[in-house]
Amino acid sequence: MLSKYVFAGDKVDLQAVDRLSGTDGVKKVYTTKVYDVLSDDRLEVIMPMEKTKLILLPIDGEYDLCFYTAQGLYQCFARIIDRYKSNNVYVLVFELTSNLRKHQRRDYYRFSCVLDMKTRELKQEEVQAIEAHHAMLVPGLPLRRSLIVDISGGGIRFISDHPYEQGSLVYCTYQLVNDGIAKDYETVGKVLSVREVANRPGEYEHRVQYVDLSNDVREEIIKFIFDEERRLRRNRGR
Repeated sequence: MLSKYVFAGDKVDLQAVDRLSGTDGVKKVYTTKVYDVLSDDRLEVIMPMEKTKLILLPIDGEYDLCFYTAQGLYQCFARIIDRYKSNNVYVLVFELTSNLRKHQRRDYYRFSCVLDMKTRELKQEEVQAIEAHHAMLVPGLPLRRSLIVDISGGGIRFISDHPYEQGSLVYCTYQLVNDGIAKDYETVGKVLSVREVANRPGEYEHRVQYVDLSNDVREEIIKFIFDEERRLRRNRGR
């Protein structure tokens, strides 16, 4: 199953597991990349670094691995069984100690971008419909031009010349390209914060969290992000 979903170059988060203590304290998360998938229960991961220093994670240490793949987030537990240098790259060899499973997280990787978007604040009757979990958006209302500056599976950050109120619900429509096909997305988000952009008077940055977003649409957004990450990575390698 590992080789079906995880590939070389995929981003992976590593977090130490302490099964004996059973503590829930926050542990350091190391972000690195998959170097190679050796089999369905073994893989090589590039040794993480802090600034210019390699982090020598211990042999036999067990870690919670979260993979950022083109098909979404996947998680498993794995143990370090070896570490060495391969083609001038320092790698860790992990052996899975659990099955790979789809992972639902409250936080999502944010992809920096520049995407045109149209927005407007929801009318009161629309807000009431959303609160009652009924999809009802009034068509044909005037929209404001906005600009997405980062996007994730959990929400967006955008710039607008109109400051929406914190806590308000905003209709957002934008276009993403997946597998070469452009698709229009209509989402509703709650404004978590708003601030004027430094040195750009009259422009406002908003952080917005999706409201009642379907799992299918969320997965399509995550797929777009990882496909774009891979494309940029390939371009940088040329």
